[in-house]
Amino acid sequence: MDELMESVTLIQTQRIKPFPVILVGSAYWRGFLDWMKEVVLKEGKISPEDMDVFQIIDEPEEVVRTIKKKVIL
Repeated sequence: MDELMESVTLIQTQRIKPFPVILVGSAYWRGFLDWMKEVVLKEGKISPEDMDVFQIIDEPEEVVRTIKKKVIL
């Protein structure tokens, strides 16, 4: 979790080049993203655009497609 949030912070502050932050498994990650929206976002700790940094994907093939689409290999 520490490394996840550190990566997102570096992307948000433009200290590193953006890359896809893919959370695999909606059953596992849904609660975390719900908390981010319901608590962190509502308290103004992040902006709505910050939620666009994450995406949840369940299927391995979709993970590969997303990475290929967003990253020049």
